[in-house]
Amino acid sequence: MSPQVLIAGAGPTGLTLAIDLARRDVDVRIVDRAAQFFAGSRGDGIQPRTLEVFDDLGVLEAVFAAGSPQAPMRVHLDGEFVTERRMTEPREPTPAVPYPNPWVLGQSDTESILRERLAEFGVQVEMSTELADFTQDTAGVTATLNGPGGTETVRADYLVGADGGRSTVRRALAIAFEGTTDESIRMLLGDVRADALDHGYGYWFAHQDAPMEGIALTPLPGRRLFQFAAPLSADTEPTRAVLQDYVDRLARRTDIVLGEPVWSTVWRPNIRLAQRFRDGRVFLAGDAAHVHPPTGGQGMNTGIQDAYNLGWKLAAALRGAPPLDGGFPDGEALLDSYATERRAVAARVLGISTDLLEKHRHGDEDAMRRGPETQQLDITYRAPGASGPLLAGDRAPDAPLRRADGTALRLFDLFRGPHATLLSFGTAASAETSGVRAHSVVPPDHTPADGDLVAVDGHAFADYAATPGTRVLVRPDGYLAWRADT
Repeated sequence: MSPQVLIAGAGPTGLTLAIDLARRDVDVRIVDRAAQFFAGSRGDGIQPRTLEVFDDLGVLEAVFAAGSPQAPMRVHLDGEFVTERRMTEPREPTPAVPYPNPWVLGQSDTESILRERLAEFGVQVEMSTELADFTQDTAGVTATLNGPGGTETVRADYLVGADGGRSTVRRALAIAFEGTTDESIRMLLGDVRADALDHGYGYWFAHQDAPMEGIALTPLPGRRLFQFAAPLSADTEPTRAVLQDYVDRLARRTDIVLGEPVWSTVWRPNIRLAQRFRDGRVFLAGDAAHVHPPTGGQGMNTGIQDAYNLGWKLAAALRGAPPLDGGFPDGEALLDSYATERRAVAARVLGISTDLLEKHRHGDEDAMRRGPETQQLDITYRAPGASGPLLAGDRAPDAPLRRADGTALRLFDLFRGPHATLLSFGTAASAETSGVRAHSVVPPDHTPADGDLVAVDGHAFADYAATPGTRVLVRPDGYLAWRADT
């Protein structure tokens, strides 16, 4: 099959992009060089903004059913229980932010849910299929795939490299992967059983004189596994015996018997950012474009949002339809905006992750605290120097609404789907155009006409800083394309 978009890499980034394209009726193929699906926890922290993306893609209910909130961490020093901490203080939902807290789900489970959703659109991940080479011209990309059936030549309109830190796509384009790798630091991450520990809690075991130089075991939902994180010296082999020795020495208990790791990897601080995210008809996304330390739980989430930003833009370019009236004069400018917007976000997020890593290295007392800056709700694409409470490029808040017949709904219900949304506050809805749905939002003291949506308790007006006559266009990825105030 000759797809419109060929995606190399079937991790969370590639799967998110494939779902977003498939629901827009874009012909897509997604291939992965691995012979089997990934089976480990790796990126197990799902940030609030990613939960909103999952809401739109139709997988949030499954993610909530399979995962759990962050568990409190029980800190033990020299074998004695000292205190209980939370990495993130729980927050109550608000009308504007319905999912304010991070969610925990092993990456392999997240990927499974995304694959099932993708299959509902008739698209399957093609495993054991490697992107061996490609060339591009002004009309498309010609790729060579090596798969179970042999070598195949595929012609696509666009190619997206979501194929990880060792990206074949990035290397073939000779795009510099700027940053550093610190070989002096090694950390073992893995998934193990530790049945003597209460699975409702996480655990930090360390010495009293070096409280930040310990080991962590955090519970993984859906099974009796803990994700294990431990430092490794340069000459230490990553084995179960090494992990067991850490537990015996630092926990000062003999009853915690670890099982064989179900999955493990040795991590080094490899902090890198691709020099550019677009080269003609080829794009980079996820770890192919930026590699993060695990501190802060940013890597997977940033990749998912790369895909969410890129999907609607590729679909618009393929349709040849005029882009949204939001500063993009044509389809090429719209595609260029992916690289501009997402590279700036990746650079900022890398800074957050790196700062947290440095806190761990220096043993700062608040090294395990995570604030709003890690939740990605404050990501914005607004123009530099622009000021105001809610401007073009900002995240579109949620808000409760009521139809004229009394039934309840939310702004997120209006946004859900592959379209853009035009909101008219206190005035009649504008005429709908291709790919744009229009709604009238009226104040709570207004008698609604048929089709009007009442802003319950005025939240929509307040959170959008809107007055009668304000009009807001919300992009398909949930950010404001533009606003107009009378």
